[in-house]
Amino acid sequence: MQKESKTIAVIGLGYVGLPLALLSRKKGYRVMGIDIDEKKINSIKNNTSPFKDEKIDADLKKYSIEATTDFRKVNEADIIIICVPTPVDKDNMPDLSPVENTCKSVGPFLKKGQLVVLESTVNPGVSETVVLPLLEESSGLKGGDDFYLVHCPERINPGDKKWSVENIDRVIGSLDDIGLIKAVEFYESIISGNIKRMGSLREAEAVKVVENSFRDINIAFVNELAMSFDHLDIDVVRVIEGASTKPFAFMAHYPGCGVGGHCIPVDPYYLIEYAKKSGFDHKFLSLARRINSNMPKFTADQVVNILNKNEIPAEGTKIAVLGLSYKPEIDDMRESPAVKIIEHLKDAGLSVSSYDPFISSAESLSSAICGAKAVVVATAHNVFKEIDPEYLVEKGVRIVVDGRNCLDKEAFIKAGISYKGIGR
Repeated sequence: MQKESKTIAVIGLGYVGLPLALLSRKKGYRVMGIDIDEKKINSIKNNTSPFKDEKIDADLKKYSIEATTDFRKVNEADIIIICVPTPVDKDNMPDLSPVENTCKSVGPFLKKGQLVVLESTVNPGVSETVVLPLLEESSGLKGGDDFYLVHCPERINPGDKKWSVENIDRVIGSLDDIGLIKAVEFYESIISGNIKRMGSLREAEAVKVVENSFRDINIAFVNELAMSFDHLDIDVVRVIEGASTKPFAFMAHYPGCGVGGHCIPVDPYYLIEYAKKSGFDHKFLSLARRINSNMPKFTADQVVNILNKNEIPAEGTKIAVLGLSYKPEIDDMRESPAVKIIEHLKDAGLSVSSYDPFISSAESLSSAICGAKAVVVATAHNVFKEIDPEYLVEKGVRIVVDGRNCLDKEAFIKAGISYKGIGR
């Protein structure tokens, strides 16, 4: 592929699309980034990441991309990559409207010979029954003849220093053989990871929901163990560490105060609802979702229980929740369990403050903790893992509920703090 003469249009410049756009530019392509959020576009034009990410900030200063809200620009592209979000609604039903609206916006400007890549996570069948008809109807072109449609489910792990959009293996499924060849050729030109060719669009779509459902199920398993071991006075972390000494068949997953982000707590619902429409009930996946969705309430209940044991009334007592993002060292609050923990604590009559160094807030660590009787660690940011137990004691904190099991349990107990982890 002659990169100098190829133009890539990336639609959706969030945690998935922007790194991909910058990587494509780094590899020599002309890149146009399209997003409906003007604030995001202006930030990128000013060479500043619209979300906290040091690498993105650095790359924006090295590799310029054309950022715009104008979908007509896709007509200039050889490859169009759709990276818009696919959330679930309040009833956990898949919301495909971002993908649908994007297809309707792209279609009128499609031209013959273009390759359209869907990276957004969808349930099996969406590429053929939703994306393809919308593109064909709005363009007047025929998929597989006039343009090519493939699905390469996104794989990115925000905050991960080892695995990035450039080195993670990818899978690709296509409507036809020519599209598959074109897509493999493109991705081989920008990533160092391996590419697995799938037998169909549906197989590629299924890969993403299966891999995240796998994680959700295993996390649910250890979360249930944590709740069980809490009654049995067994430290679940030590048990998992012990089981991890087996050199085969066991893969360590750890319990916590909830599962967040845009993948694990969302993707299983895409498979659950899709299978339900086809007459199959995913009981196992549904149970895992219920267990993991309950963990924020379980964590809040732990706070109330330990307050009662220490003869501290819940009503009006101040609790400091440390961490608002769903995972360490990033500012992404999508589906963050911390938000739900705060809601449950307030429902119990507690006064709640919060602090997260990655998210703009009027609070500081000192002000959040000041006057608090208990602290809940909801995100394992490094700054929280380094908190000195004596500092909390000096601030009057008597209780720590470690929602991420990231603190030195023995050190906090030694300092005179009532420590409670998830299953320890």
